[in-house]
Amino acid sequence: MRYLISLFAPRPLHRCFALLDRNGHCQAFKQCSLQPMGDGWVEIEEIRLNWLHQPLPASARVIASQSRTRVQAMLSI
Repeated sequence: MRYLISLFAPRPLHRCFALLDRNGHCQAFKQCSLQPMGDGWVEIEEIRLNWLHQPLPASARVIASQSRTRVQAMLSI
């Protein structure tokens, strides 16, 4: 029965984040529904392991207004 209920229950959206050092190099990744605490975390479109210890491409970052639009779309459902 729990399985049936879980099929129809809303699932939390997981967002992708990258931890950047002072030079803009990616140090870690995290996937969670809320932004991680602390400085240096930026939201990204997807996690790519080849970005570790490399400068994060500017195209990888999520635009702030885009994340708000996603939340608004979820609330309207």
